[in-house]
Amino acid sequence: MESTSDFIFDPLPPIDEPDASGAAGEPATFAAAAEPPEHPLGRLTGLRGTWIGEGFNVIWRPHHPTHRQLVDDHVLELNLTSERLDFGPGLGKIPNRGLRQRNIGLHGLNYLQQISDASVSHADHHDSKQHFEPGLWLLIPGTSHPEEPQTVARLACIPHGTVILAQGTAETSNGGPDIKPVSIRPFPIGEPGNEQDLLEQHVDFDSDFRIPRHPLQKGIKQELVDNPNSFIFIPPSTPHQPVAKTTKLHVSTHGSLPGGGTLPGGGAANIAFLKGGPDGPNAVTAHVTATFWLQTFQGHQEPGLLQYSQRVLLNFNDVSWPHVTVATLHKQ
Repeated sequence: MESTSDFIFDPLPPIDEPDASGAAGEPATFAAAAEPPEHPLGRLTGLRGTWIGEGFNVIWRPHHPTHRQLVDDHVLELNLTSERLDFGPGLGKIPNRGLRQRNIGLHGLNYLQQISDASVSHADHHDSKQHFEPGLWLLIPGTSHPEEPQTVARLACIPHGTVILAQGTAETSNGGPDIKPVSIRPFPIGEPGNEQDLLEQHVDFDSDFRIPRHPLQKGIKQELVDNPNSFIFIPPSTPHQPVAKTTKLHVSTHGSLPGGGTLPGGGAANIAFLKGGPDGPNAVTAHVTATFWLQTFQGHQEPGLLQYSQRVLLNFNDVSWPHVTVATLHKQ
């Protein structure tokens, strides 16, 4: 990715850093939680550089009945993917001027995500390209108005007509990641406990409403559809290269904090086509949750492995349809 390496924010007048005593209205507990000054990007530092690897993508798409002589409201698409994820250098101190509290300085870096369908030859079709996403990751200091601890945020631009701001937390722990299962089962809007098991979710069932029609022929097994996170469950460690520590970046458009509580920031915005009209949306992005695990191997100073799992709820026809993307990427 061509990066604007010479673009560095230099706020005028300068943004003062809060001290450990919580000067100028900053709570002392927030100031004490800040990253060391030699690492202005904090736990985002390990993202910098180029990451390449493989993944798995699941999406329920709306189906307009006039497209074919078949009537149903959805199509399930499954893709094994290849991915490149580039993170640019730090942008310097990004000034945010405050009215209710002192000014703050954000730190961030830009990124570009490119995902292709691994089963489609580039020579055969142009539709091997699945996803293109430019964006930013930000490190946000603790604030007194609103009273929130240090957080991270991901700002993403999706070419289909959606922009996402997902905010959350970053933490580092010893050992490898703890990756929980994730479900692709749809459910009535607002009823996540009422998941539906549809025929398209069963790979041995021949369906006109699934792409590919025969997933097993593409190497997509039932366990992947049941739990896409099984793609990244396999421990990346080897006897000669165990994971020493993991930095977990967890963000959501409805951000949650450890121990309970939610962040007031975050959300998704959609173009008019996606939001639809009086009869409801075509397919509106309602909620996004993503977790990135930056893993550092024993004997190394910087992360060498990046795994992530993202779940987007697409709402159409009074149902929330999970769109799940996972990947295992290696530092280049």
